[in-house]
Amino acid sequence: MILSGARRTLAICGLLSLAAFAHGEDNSLTRDVAIIGGGAAGTYAAIRLRDQGKSVILIEKEDRLGGHTNTYEDPVTKTHVDYGVVVFHDNQLVKNYFDRLNVSWLVTDPHFTSGSPVYLDDQSAKPVNYTSPDARAALQTYAAHLAQYPKVESGFFLPDPVPEDLLLPFGEFLAKYPDVGNAAFTIFTFGQGLGDFLSQPTLYVFKNFGLEIIQDIGTGFLVTASQNNQEIYQHATKILGHDVWTSSHVASTPHRRKEGIQLEVKTPSGRRTVKAKKLLIAFPQKLDKLKPFDLDELESSLFGKFMNTGYYTSLVKNTGLPGNFSSTSVGANTPYQIPKLPGVYAVSATAIPGVFDVKYGSPTGLSDDFVRGEILSYIKKLQANGFAEKVPGEPEFVAYHSHTPFELTVARDEIAGGFYKKLYALQGHRNTWYTGAAFDTQDSSMLWNFTEEYILPDLLA
Repeated sequence: MILSGARRTLAICGLLSLAAFAHGEDNSLTRDVAIIGGGAAGTYAAIRLRDQGKSVILIEKEDRLGGHTNTYEDPVTKTHVDYGVVVFHDNQLVKNYFDRLNVSWLVTDPHFTSGSPVYLDDQSAKPVNYTSPDARAALQTYAAHLAQYPKVESGFFLPDPVPEDLLLPFGEFLAKYPDVGNAAFTIFTFGQGLGDFLSQPTLYVFKNFGLEIIQDIGTGFLVTASQNNQEIYQHATKILGHDVWTSSHVASTPHRRKEGIQLEVKTPSGRRTVKAKKLLIAFPQKLDKLKPFDLDELESSLFGKFMNTGYYTSLVKNTGLPGNFSSTSVGANTPYQIPKLPGVYAVSATAIPGVFDVKYGSPTGLSDDFVRGEILSYIKKLQANGFAEKVPGEPEFVAYHSHTPFELTVARDEIAGGFYKKLYALQGHRNTWYTGAAFDTQDSSMLWNFTEEYILPDLLA
């Protein structure tokens, strides 16, 4: 066929474009695995895959890696405060990972205590007559229940049919097993972020507060020697180099199929095309966040069932509170004196004089403006109730982060109906794999273990 001059010109331009595409001159990048989400699980996967000889690209929407790891550095003293992820499990996998990143670690003294907190009413912030019960025997009983489901410690690997005890709202579980009751407040305190704690299916409490945590309470948790958990992700960023794109997000997914993945990514330097053999999604799998990935009906039907809680962490200064102040919220006339949420979990002093760590939780996601206002209002209640000296000006935030959506859950009927078996069956569907808290739990150490054991073998194949 003979082409006209105009058509011949267009054809030549098309051939030149194809040639440029083949040589990577179209701003495209090809990798073995594209990882979306640079929190605990995504960063771990990127490092481990690189170490096993796979090429990767790690795409993170924030300007840093780390996810729920929040660290503040005082500009004057250079003191660090971790106000997101604080401790890690004392196990060999965590130690190996820290050693790989050249991050020094140590194990905390389990007998160290920074003093008893003031117990305050969750609404008024006034002192209440509350004595924390001795939880040791109750925790042993609770651990015996956990031990009946050993696979649940490492994922949502449930017996079929799902045992009724795992489906019971946790308040009903405690009523059924009253000898666990003295541990309820301890479990709630460690399991911040569960929202309506006593209404959550017991499965989610077991996942959030498992056997390894109980062990570490007795023997000590692992921490970074620098008391700067962001160091983990700074070192990982340096190792991964140009294979980390921060302040970037997937705008669209032209295809996800067995032949490979193509992503259109918006970066600070412009749009880029990423082609990969496999895709790992490592951020909270809520429908609104997954829109750019062209979900099919199966994926939408499963991810659409997730509900979530709200969890917020902050540092506040100019409070007038004494330097050793710490408080814990308790409920008035509530079962096990569990505080009502939304509200403040606790206020605690930090290593930076005059700066206090304030944690806030909610059964559902809330706007940042609302939560900020509630936190500052609570500080003012502390001032009005005589816990603080008068200081000029208003309390103000040094740092604030929303960890919402937090604790992705489904209804008990969905759990009983095999939701997690169906969810896990998505691994590899359309050449896409998933990790993160929705597939295991809100715990960096456990997510590293889940990713290592259940995700990496497929990505390395």
